[in-house]
Amino acid sequence: MNTTTRISTAERLGRSVGRGWRAYARGERRLSSWLASKGVPVVVAAFALWVVKLTALCLLFYVASWLAVLLLLGVAAAWMAGSLARRDDRWAQQDELRNGEAGFGLYSSSGQRIDPHDPNDPFDG
Repeated sequence: MNTTTRISTAERLGRSVGRGWRAYARGERRLSSWLASKGVPVVVAAFALWVVKLTALCLLFYVASWLAVLLLLGVAAAWMAGSLARRDDRWAQQDELRNGEAGFGLYSSSGQRIDPHDPNDPFDG
């Protein structure tokens, strides 16, 4: 029996997200301190960082909303195409297998036999 514990996929994913968040926070802190070293007031630097964050969030929502619109248009087009196909099939009379004037076979809606057969064959009809 193996006594070593294995890290689950969820824990591995959480750790990688945490590392990414720490790297982002570290970069933000470095940028803020760099701006402060260049003479920008700390309040203005913090405000600029918040503007960048909100702009990125708005851009993300904008792209997501257009993707949602495209998805809805695709679903609507598929639904309309499906309903058109059903509407065409509803009124069309179907060919069917039945006993008719020329024996048992495939007949059209007008009563004509449409499958290949030999009318002189004694076993056909």
